[in-house]
Amino acid sequence: MKDDAIYLAMDQGGHASRAAVIDQHGHILTQQAQAIGTLHRSDDVIEHDPVEVVESLRVVARRAVTDLGDDARRLAGAGLATQRSNVVCWDKENGRALSPIISWQDRRGRHWLERLAGSAAQVRQRTGLILSAHYGASKLRWCLDNLEAVRAAAAGNSLAWGPMASFLVYHLLDERPLVADPVNASRTLLYNPARGGWDGDLLELFGLPAPPLPRCVPSRYPYGHLSIGDLRIPFTVLTGDQSAALFAMGRPDFDAVYVNTGTGVFLQRCSDRLADRAGLLQSVVWRDGDTEIYALEGAVNGGAGALHHEAGRLGISDMEARLPRWLEHRREPPLFLNGVGGLGSPYWVAGFASRYIGEGDAAACLVAVAESIVFLVQRNLEVFAGDGRRPGKLIISGGLAALDGLCRKLAALAGVPVFRSPNIEATLCGLGYLLAGVPIEYPRPPWQHVFEPQPDALIKNRYQRWRAAMETAVGHRSQP
Repeated sequence: MKDDAIYLAMDQGGHASRAAVIDQHGHILTQQAQAIGTLHRSDDVIEHDPVEVVESLRVVARRAVTDLGDDARRLAGAGLATQRSNVVCWDKENGRALSPIISWQDRRGRHWLERLAGSAAQVRQRTGLILSAHYGASKLRWCLDNLEAVRAAAAGNSLAWGPMASFLVYHLLDERPLVADPVNASRTLLYNPARGGWDGDLLELFGLPAPPLPRCVPSRYPYGHLSIGDLRIPFTVLTGDQSAALFAMGRPDFDAVYVNTGTGVFLQRCSDRLADRAGLLQSVVWRDGDTEIYALEGAVNGGAGALHHEAGRLGISDMEARLPRWLEHRREPPLFLNGVGGLGSPYWVAGFASRYIGEGDAAACLVAVAESIVFLVQRNLEVFAGDGRRPGKLIISGGLAALDGLCRKLAALAGVPVFRSPNIEATLCGLGYLLAGVPIEYPRPPWQHVFEPQPDALIKNRYQRWRAAMETAVGHRSQP
């Protein structure tokens, strides 16, 4: 690898597509973003326009490369990180999308999945996940049952379907590959991490044909070439956004729990082997043929999405400007049982109705929502520590990490330091590290801020009351 090599990292997220050019020292040389729409047809039906998403990636990649001028010749590779559980159907002969991109937040298949409740243990054992409509299998089944174009393509052997990531590389790369990386494949409920491929028994369980699925390949792979102008850039890494974020400062720290905040909040603790813990997920982080990294994962579906949802309902138009101050001064808000987007780990109740306990004005209610995110993170941390391996620190990144009040409350509850990542763009920086070939020596910038745990009897008391109310609401007995 040339000493002056640079890399094009692309991130397809729920609100925007982004691209950055990153050098071998982790520095972002240029960055571009393009907003995309999200169609909330109902609380359970959430979609993106496939044409818009593809074009947004082309736009940001082209702009980022154009920014480089003559330095664009130094580009040695490109890669993409995406939302992991999005799926789409398309015609592999002409590339035409046959369905919308169905978001990871979408739960349209949850009632259909109820008939498979007796197979939940089998699904868990084979995939490391729970039987949930957030993952791809029920979404693909919905497409097969409800979209005539999908059924016709299946009958004519021209159907392709699977992770959104596979659809995107099919459209972006000259070779039009039909492939799936381990991270995105593993969020379909059809991939067996232990075997490293699609699971025939699961396909039979969900009633899905195997031929339309992309071929499974490693995270690092010669996927093809991304052409921008007269450049043909080798495309070598495809992965998920949460997985890429773990590498923002080099190889993940196995002693830390990573808390990446966005529309949802995802907690991950890495290991070099698959592990199981009731209430949490087993996730594939990286698999390239030489190195395998896995994670135990918790999911708080109502992260920033819950704040935006409630701010809109409460008529608060300037939430981002006012919430930091409210978090510092509203000491006794009501409690909020947060089921926005479906109640995630460790409870897993898809149709949980959010509710307030107690009363307060709009500001107090929004603080209650922010605290509910902290409380759900803490509840997950208690399950993470169930094997006696208490993490040494939390590493928080993403948009909500900028809220000092939220970080302080989390440190007080968790009882360990909360390190705010210096990389605001954790996904892009992590992808840059992976594109650079996972170098042993990688610069680690100083932490932006460390929140040491401080005594806070009020937040601990509210957490205990919140936990009791939550577990009463979902019918769970208290457990470690």
